[in-house]
Amino acid sequence: MRYLPRDAAGVSDDETDPVAAALSGSTDLYDIADWEPRSTLDGVSVSLYGLLHASRRWLLVALAVLLFVAQLAATILLAIRQPELGVLAALSAVPALAIVGYLWYGDPTNREPLEPLAITFVLSILFASIAALVNTLLNPLFSFVPVVGMVLYFFLVVGPIEETVKWLAVRVGAFGSINAVVDGVVYGAVAGLGFASIENALYISQGYTQALSAESGEPIVAALQTATSRAFVGPGHVLYSSFAGYYLGLAKFNSDNAGPIVVKGILVAALIHATYNTAVTYLPDLIPGWNLVVFVGFVITFDAVVGYLLYRKLKRYQSHYHRATNS
Repeated sequence: MRYLPRDAAGVSDDETDPVAAALSGSTDLYDIADWEPRSTLDGVSVSLYGLLHASRRWLLVALAVLLFVAQLAATILLAIRQPELGVLAALSAVPALAIVGYLWYGDPTNREPLEPLAITFVLSILFASIAALVNTLLNPLFSFVPVVGMVLYFFLVVGPIEETVKWLAVRVGAFGSINAVVDGVVYGAVAGLGFASIENALYISQGYTQALSAESGEPIVAALQTATSRAFVGPGHVLYSSFAGYYLGLAKFNSDNAGPIVVKGILVAALIHATYNTAVTYLPDLIPGWNLVVFVGFVITFDAVVGYLLYRKLKRYQSHYHRATNS
């Protein structure tokens, strides 16, 4: 039997049921081997499918909003009561923002408009709540695995889930605005910026409340220390999701292999992400004298290597773009 590609509903137009092949045209095969909307229920089914198909993105966004409010309501209220925490969160995102600005300004094609960039940023903040929920639910499953439990958790859960939700922010928000492969890099970077921004805010708020409850030193000092360390972590999110964004842009213009291309992009981003998480989790126990300075040095080195790989990929596209446009 020959198996053919199926459409979105799981049915190929090229496959024919044997009853339909033999009797089509001579016998009414409605609800037997053929179908068309006839009854009231059929009409309701068609209308409901159309509604679900058209609103699937909004349903995802609504779910993300509900999770966002449920998980981060306390953080939001704390930031309102202590506005200096919001300022620290904003400042901690500046290095990540600088990378986004560099990628946006360096796009050899037309620079992306602000509206889809803003939509992607907001969606990535909202979708971060989905990753937080999944990570929290699955973490206990790996805590029982000795030695390599956290490594498996980073590579099988944290990396794939967080990079997927950042990819979703681009796919839901700005996919239609991608006019060249490298546009995906910029939108992916913005998704990483949104994710890093809300993650930084969450960590800074947690550092503040923990210091406040422990009554050990000034809580605002603890928040400042957290903001400083997070400022070096944020750029990683931008770089990882830039790879996924690049391959999403590539997939848009290669529809025959779009699925595998998208998967490759998410895998690349997830593997880099998980490698970083594993390193910063286990290196402190392996390297004598590990401290904040060593941590910052490692993060800068790691991001520099990843950034260079992304830079090479972009330069290859840029050189071919100039050849294609004679510019």
